[in-house]
Amino acid sequence: MDAVWLICLLTFIIHTTETLSYAVRFAGVQSGRLAVALSLVGMILLLSRTSNLIQGPFTGGLIDEAARFHTDPSLKLHLIVAAASLGTLASILLFPTVAQLSKRVIAHLELAGSIPQMLRTAVTIDSLRSVRHHVRVPNLNVISRFRIKGVPNRLLLLNCIGTGIYTSSILSVLYATLLVPDYKATVLMSSGLINGFATIFMTILVDPQVALMTEKAMQGKASLDDIRDMYMWLMIARFFGTLLAQVLLIPAAYWVAWIAPLFH
Repeated sequence: MDAVWLICLLTFIIHTTETLSYAVRFAGVQSGRLAVALSLVGMILLLSRTSNLIQGPFTGGLIDEAARFHTDPSLKLHLIVAAASLGTLASILLFPTVAQLSKRVIAHLELAGSIPQMLRTAVTIDSLRSVRHHVRVPNLNVISRFRIKGVPNRLLLLNCIGTGIYTSSILSVLYATLLVPDYKATVLMSSGLINGFATIFMTILVDPQVALMTEKAMQGKASLDDIRDMYMWLMIARFFGTLLAQVLLIPAAYWVAWIAPLFH
């Protein structure tokens, strides 16, 4: 069970960092330094990818153990998806604080010229102590100001569906290996196909719309409040996407198990 909690922790980190990239982008729009902000987004996503690399073998070990002892790991897989929901929810609550801190980091990075130089000059005991002054706790007054007006419902729906597929796909494939052990290699190789579909789905249908709306804000054609609301609603859509993943998890595994013999 200890391995399950470690996987849940890594999943929490993955979804928190990935979703908080919206806060860093918003800080870039606020400061007019979107290109610098995107370099910070790359750093954040590197942390997410590293956690993903560590998580993979542990999740595989969970399935191997289930196969060896003939147990059903579905509850544990649902717990992992729940950790994704908690990570996304945490990022929503941290959005104001991370956006505020990101503006300072962007300014330091611009002065330093590189991330290693920034870490040497800007990361000090005093600067770490000052972090508490930038903490922003969400309250009901702030939440009540968020409006869905101007954010396409289709964009939110697509973001929700894409997140649902992305969150559940690998876990569904791993569960499917228990359903059709004779086609284990085929099932495992199909994970790239499913994840690839989710990536193409997000790249073609979601990311361009987000980029266009961000560009409008950079050109002064949209207000910062509009962009803040868009990022917040995208994060909320991601949260509902992780809930959708709970629904997709087991049916998707049976679907993968059904199509696996078709490749032979």
